[in-house]
Amino acid sequence: MKRILLMMAVVAVTTLSCTGQNQNKTSEHSKTSDMKTLVTYFSATGTTKKAAQQLADIIGADLYEITPETPYTDADLDWTNKQSRSSVEMKDLSSRPAIKGTVDNLSLYDTVYIGFPIWWYTAPTIINTFIEANDLKGKTVVPFATSGGSTIEKSCEDLKKTYPDLKWKQGKLLNSINREEIEAWNKE
Repeated sequence: MKRILLMMAVVAVTTLSCTGQNQNKTSEHSKTSDMKTLVTYFSATGTTKKAAQQLADIIGADLYEITPETPYTDADLDWTNKQSRSSVEMKDLSSRPAIKGTVDNLSLYDTVYIGFPIWWYTAPTIINTFIEANDLKGKTVVPFATSGGSTIEKSCEDLKKTYPDLKWKQGKLLNSINREEIEAWNKE
């Protein structure tokens, strides 16, 4: 009798274990079929952060801030000083300012928006650090930017030229947010 009860317990545990494994496979599959959108951004003064937050809210995306390991000070951002940190970084396009961390669970996202302020008519080199630290191959990558006077076209051309293996979509300057315009752009 003890053997029969022991055998029944083993069968019950095995059945539950297999059922649990199948449920895990199903939930993993549903995670990959329900791909998400991620809005990432670097913001030195808060302008791009505000645009990124509004964009994420409008399109229903998750949000991730690209954070420099050493925050930029006002002196670092003085574009009129050729010795300022931002000026030095932008003169050397191989510069890769250190960032804190990488995106957790990037595999859950099929579309990644990358936002930045335009510096010297292009994306700050910290954006290159972010792209190179995260595997974006196979994802749709959509740049957006804020600027006091530049367009986004050169930034987009530079990024596409530097990372030709990524699936880039048309970028957009987001100095002002219009819900209908953003929804239409997101559908493209």
